[in-house]
Amino acid sequence: MSGTEQHAFERGLRVGLTGGIGSGKSTVARTFAQLGALVVDSDAIQRLVVAPGSDGLRAIVEEFGEAMLTADGELNRPAMAELVFADETARRRLEGITHPLIAQETARQMGKAASGQVVVHDIPLLVELGYADKYDLVVIVDAPEEVRLERLVADRGMTKEAALSRIRSQATTEQRRAVADVWIDNTGTPEELREQASEVWTTHVEPSVHH
Repeated sequence: MSGTEQHAFERGLRVGLTGGIGSGKSTVARTFAQLGALVVDSDAIQRLVVAPGSDGLRAIVEEFGEAMLTADGELNRPAMAELVFADETARRRLEGITHPLIAQETARQMGKAASGQVVVHDIPLLVELGYADKYDLVVIVDAPEEVRLERLVADRGMTKEAALSRIRSQATTEQRRAVADVWIDNTGTPEELREQASEVWTTHVEPSVHH
C-alpha cells in the first residue's frame, strides 16, 4: 500500500450526502449514523458559526450593522436574507465571513472521526457548490417534485408557493444525477427509506471501506 493509500484508509471513507429540500436526506443521514458513520451536518454548522456570542455573528454585525440582530441577540435571518438576495455584493461579503468559519468547523468535526471511520457530510448544496469531487462516494436522495412539494406543505407547514420556490432554487434532478455514485429514490414510506439507506450502506459504503 502506498503512502497515499494508507492515509486514505486511515482517514476513512468520505461520503457526500445530498438531496433537495423534502427529499428525505436527513432520514438517510440518521440511518448512516446508526450504522456507525460520523455525520457532519452542514446546516447545523452554518447555524453554529453565527450563533449568539460567536465570532461569525460579531463579524456580521460589524459588517452590516445592528439591524442584523434580533431583540434576543440572534442573527436576524429574514433581514439578512432580504439584504443578500437583493444585493450580490452583500451576499459575497457575507460569504467572505461565513465560508471560512464553516470550512474550519467542518474540518474540525471531520477530524473527530476514529481511524477508518466513515464520515458522511450531509450537505444540501453539494451539487450547487461543485463539491462532488471532494468525496469518495456521492449519495443522492431524491423524489419527484410533486411528492416533495406535498411533504413540505404537510410536514413543514410551508405554503405551496414558498415550497416550490425553494425546490426550484436548488439543483435539478439532471444535475444531481450527473454527479451521483448512488441514487436513492424516496417515493415510499420513511421505513422503506431507512431500509434503502441500510442497503446502500451494505452494498456501497462497506465494500468501499474494505477496498
